[in-house]
Amino acid sequence: MYHLLKGLHEHLTRKEEFSVIIVGLDGAGKTTLLERIKTLYTDTPGLTPDKIGPTVGQNTGKITLPSTILQFWDLGGQRGIRNIWHRYYDDCHAVAYVIDAEDRERLSEGWEVFDSVLSAPQILNVPLLLIANKQDSPHALSASEIRHDYEDWYQRKVESARRSVRLGESDAEPARRAERIASLDVLGISAVEGTGVKAAVDWLFIRVQNSRRYAPPSLLSFIIVHTPHRDPQKGIS
Repeated sequence: MYHLLKGLHEHLTRKEEFSVIIVGLDGAGKTTLLERIKTLYTDTPGLTPDKIGPTVGQNTGKITLPSTILQFWDLGGQRGIRNIWHRYYDDCHAVAYVIDAEDRERLSEGWEVFDSVLSAPQILNVPLLLIANKQDSPHALSASEIRHDYEDWYQRKVESARRSVRLGESDAEPARRAERIASLDVLGISAVEGTGVKAAVDWLFIRVQNSRRYAPPSLLSFIIVHTPHRDPQKGIS
């Protein structure tokens, strides 16, 4: 009877675990965002921006929210590392794409990479949040300006494609992409100051509730460089 009651208690109090991947160009502030999340939601503060270097491989972090555990995977954004992102798509429950809203010179490159993420079939029905980081800078584009910039970039891409022969794209592809873009949410944050970070986590927390598949252990097999991290857990504040 004891084991039966213990098993029932563990089942009723068990928290579902969801995986969120954080991607974007190098220098966009992905690791700073992850460390800020750790500071806001765990007992042990994350690294300060001056202690953060380029991510070679990945960084991880885990936070506990009501009824839910969010496991974050911060993936390196250098050109040579982006080709491993797709290995995480099958197992993730949400994607956070971080764009540097201050670096206007790299916006086009950022949209090229974002577009490849957006079109990945493995995450077609996975919640995807576009995060306009570095809102603490007076030179940063706002969340609405970032959205308009991407829409303008995509429209130019579509018009350019119409001038050339496109093979291998179904008629349904443009419609699905247009629907995906229309429903895209963009949030402005400052990972350095923490502004908007809780709103982003809340967005992810709410969206993953619609996905009821657990993060399988196979995700662990894709670790390239494991940065030692503290893993305390704290309820949502």
